[in-house]
Amino acid sequence: MLLSPASTSASLPSQSFWNKLRPKGNKDDTRDRQAQMALARQRLLTLVYGEMETIRMLPNSYAELDAVAREWARPPPDAMFSLRVPVEYASLHAARLVAGPYIYLTSDDSFQIAVTGVQGLRVEIVSDAPPPPDEPPPPPVLEMDATFNLELTPGQHIALDVSVNSDELDMSRMEDGTTVDGMFWGKLDIVHDGDTHKMEFSGTRLNNQQEYSPDFLFDSRVMTKLAVAAKPTAAKCQLSVLTPEIQYCDVILSFSPLWKIGTTWPPAEPVGENKVKYFLRVHPGGALEHFESEVVTTALYYEAVPDPSMIDPNEFIAPRNGFAMSFRDFIPHLTNVLNQLGMSVHARTTFINNNMAAFSQHKNIAYRFLRPSKIAAAIDISVTTEPCVFTRMFLIFRGLSDDDLGLFAGAGEKEANGMNWREVVGWSEDSKDSTLFRVLETTVLEIT
Repeated sequence: MLLSPASTSASLPSQSFWNKLRPKGNKDDTRDRQAQMALARQRLLTLVYGEMETIRMLPNSYAELDAVAREWARPPPDAMFSLRVPVEYASLHAARLVAGPYIYLTSDDSFQIAVTGVQGLRVEIVSDAPPPPDEPPPPPVLEMDATFNLELTPGQHIALDVSVNSDELDMSRMEDGTTVDGMFWGKLDIVHDGDTHKMEFSGTRLNNQQEYSPDFLFDSRVMTKLAVAAKPTAAKCQLSVLTPEIQYCDVILSFSPLWKIGTTWPPAEPVGENKVKYFLRVHPGGALEHFESEVVTTALYYEAVPDPSMIDPNEFIAPRNGFAMSFRDFIPHLTNVLNQLGMSVHARTTFINNNMAAFSQHKNIAYRFLRPSKIAAAIDISVTTEPCVFTRMFLIFRGLSDDDLGLFAGAGEKEANGMNWREVVGWSEDSKDSTLFRVLETTVLEIT
């Protein structure tokens, strides 16, 4: 039957109608029918993207959920896109076992963890894509058809076709005014089997053989799949300044709202929300004098901590935007890439050695370099010296199992060697010109 949650109770026959059909003397029928209808109630999905919300029918799998979310948000192919469920909207059992405020949906396992034991699911979309188009609300639904199928005796069926009408109640809206997209279809069956008289409503049902928590109807087998997501590490950034002469300059770092400033050395001076500054005297040999701390160094160190909600390993590094290979092949391959990007033997050796401990933890590695526009959207750099040549290399990597490595069959070492890495990172011949003021930034972020 086509019913909205707001109109379900109004469309059912009266209690006296059911009393006439129910055999006398069975005192548990009403309670049984109520329990069975509660189990079979159709569940809804609330999608949230920034200030916008929409409601859909709850899919049965993570793949279907991801498709529904992408169809609504319509992100561009290269946009970061991930899904999360606030723990307060998940079952109490799942919320107690998850570290952090969200359950991140990356597979059917995490989807089942979030959806089991709740009547509806609230999923938040985290993406750097523009919000979905603001479409006009659908017209109110004041009339819909409904059908009751009754089995009076075995083999004897009656269908009752009715029309549900309302003068002013919009059946497409929830009690809080939220518009419900789509249509609802249901079938009510009255079944007689000897002295047994029961009512069933079609929809998502739990099998009797499954084990439940008596309070939350929580499938205990899902608990064995529950894994606490590790927090992502911070992006580790090093910035060097190369100048043809001794001069003073300010270096200003501005972080987007999805990133926050971590450790800085020498200590940076806060100048605004998510913005810090270094006042330096720079030398041709690469030495940087930081006046506030009286430290002399060859590079500035700072950390950029991403919002955990936007970290989805499968989105940040995928076969469509990255490459993967064994650890043994990755190190010489990365050395060759850094050589193509104009780094000296000393610079690329230092880069790899500083990160060797993290690289060596993985049997296989997937990686990508961010393009300059993506880097600037996260961390913007400005200096008070013009002109300035910027070279920014932002490496993102994550470990892979042997099974996951197979997903990168068309994005391996061979394909990576064919990339024009200078074009990817925006490398310029001016970065080698010693008569120009130059800034070199190298960043590494491991996604866990």
